[in-house]
Amino acid sequence: MAVRDAEAVRRNRELQRRLYGEPLGDRLRRLLAALDVSQAVLAETLGVSSPMLSQLMSGRRAKIGSPAVLGRLEMLEARVVAGSAQHVAPLLAEVRAAQPRSERPDRGSESYDVLRTVAGPEELARAADTLDRGFPSLAGLLRRAAGQA
Repeated sequence: MAVRDAEAVRRNRELQRRLYGEPLGDRLRRLLAALDVSQAVLAETLGVSSPMLSQLMSGRRAKIGSPAVLGRLEMLEARVVAGSAQHVAPLLAEVRAAQPRSERPDRGSESYDVLRTVAGPEELARAADTLDRGFPSLAGLLRRAAGQA
């Protein structure tokens, strides 16, 4: 049974990498560290239960089911990158109240079409491999454009 569970987690993390550019555990742990909040606070902010957040982080669950939750995650990541994390409580309240929709490029083909005008699938895949360590989200975008996701 443990081998089957480990294989399911591996598959879920790979699916997360294809869908979100990297495993969700990596993205969520960065937010937890940057904001210095508990998983329960982050779960409440995103609009998911604590067990759901834990399952996403561990790879026991592969996908974020709600576009609003994904939108809040992306909004929070953008704000933390932009330096808004110094005022954590107001930031969390703002994100918690937001009803964003994810603007992931894979919801439309326009971004992929632009990338495909400058490089073929093989070049996009090689670029993704090169960027994977330092820029996993960008690598995921390139893989989707290359048709690997």
